[in-house]
Amino acid sequence: MSERSVSCPALLVSAPASGQGKTTATAALARWHRQQGRRVRVFKTGPDFLDPMVLEAASGNPVYQLDVWMGGEDHCRELLWQAAQDADIILVEGVMGLHDGANSSAGLAMLLGLPVMAVIDASAMAQTFGAIAHGLAHYRPGLAFAGVLANRVGSDTHAQMLQESLPPGMKWFGALPRDEAMGMPSRHLGLVQADEVADIEARLDLAAQALGRLNPALPEPVRFERPAATASVSTVGQPLAGQRIAVARDAAFSFLYRANLDTLKALGAEVLLFSPLADTALPLADAIYLPGGYPELHLPALSGNTAMRGALARHHGAGKPIVAECGGMLALLDGLAAHDGERWPMWGLLPGEASLQKRLVNLGMQAVTLPEGELRGHTYHHAHMQSMMTPASHTQPQRLNGQAEAVYRVGRLHASFLHLYFPSNPAAVAALFLN
Repeated sequence: MSERSVSCPALLVSAPASGQGKTTATAALARWHRQQGRRVRVFKTGPDFLDPMVLEAASGNPVYQLDVWMGGEDHCRELLWQAAQDADIILVEGVMGLHDGANSSAGLAMLLGLPVMAVIDASAMAQTFGAIAHGLAHYRPGLAFAGVLANRVGSDTHAQMLQESLPPGMKWFGALPRDEAMGMPSRHLGLVQADEVADIEARLDLAAQALGRLNPALPEPVRFERPAATASVSTVGQPLAGQRIAVARDAAFSFLYRANLDTLKALGAEVLLFSPLADTALPLADAIYLPGGYPELHLPALSGNTAMRGALARHHGAGKPIVAECGGMLALLDGLAAHDGERWPMWGLLPGEASLQKRLVNLGMQAVTLPEGELRGHTYHHAHMQSMMTPASHTQPQRLNGQAEAVYRVGRLHASFLHLYFPSNPAAVAALFLN
């Protein structure tokens, strides 16, 4: 990877709003191009854990997040440049609506030179489709708008009406039919995890088949430049060399950025995966990382694994670091109640109780200033927590009227609802985990 500039066909897939079918369309494109023997790399805009699982299944390759606020512009450019070295096509799934948010998908597309294809749910419209497409394309001057794909279309006649409504010169990428068999099921935090969907391969193949009838061509090549300033982790060295970090990863703890694992490894750590659901002992480790996930869906198993509870208590009692985020923090409490209100004893390393709520409790980008340094990330949860502990600090929400999150410290235990993005400050991450 010596060239500082490389070209690769690329497309950012966006929509007027959430729920239009961006993930299905992106996954269908990824699977179809993969079926043609092409090497496909997919990225996800913003702090999302669930969509990337589907996109990884579709593309057969790791999916990373592109977020300028969390990771910085150079970090995003570095990820794309690395992918372009051997990819035949790069797809980027946007977040929310095309122009939504201070760090919108449109803004990212313009910053990185990515053409935009808009996916529009046309299930309840006809000629208005063209008006929405026109607005998306022209709302922000300078946006490279590649064209539109209609989703949830009822018939060939319906598709023809939609295509005829487009402004002159706007490219028609085709239409995907209304078919629940190729959509993805969801639950309270978003899509169901890909490995929980028994027929996910059939769903992806069906979506690819529907798209394949349109015979989609490769998008135009985009020139990706390697930033002059490489990722900040390279300037830190390997302060975690010789350290073994046990990372929880199973159906209950799966909200894990690949970039976080890459950062730990680049800092010199040996990463060991374990399952709090199935394992009865910890790997021989100097520190533990408990990411978020769905502990509330596995309360009997987590509560009943007393051997794991004891192993975690011994690790904590020995003064070794534990970093816990959101679901990882909930499992460390005295007790956790699921949506049905039934309370289960948890690991008891962090004084407090939590219960799942029917509505979203907090959402948004957050920064946190710790003794180790400032880190960035996001919060997204349905849990309400009560603790008699005095927080060590609070996060700083980035949106107006955002809700700060408490940060708790008990010895070398660090816990918060905040999902940290490790590339935002590798030196601070190293200090958090260093034993």
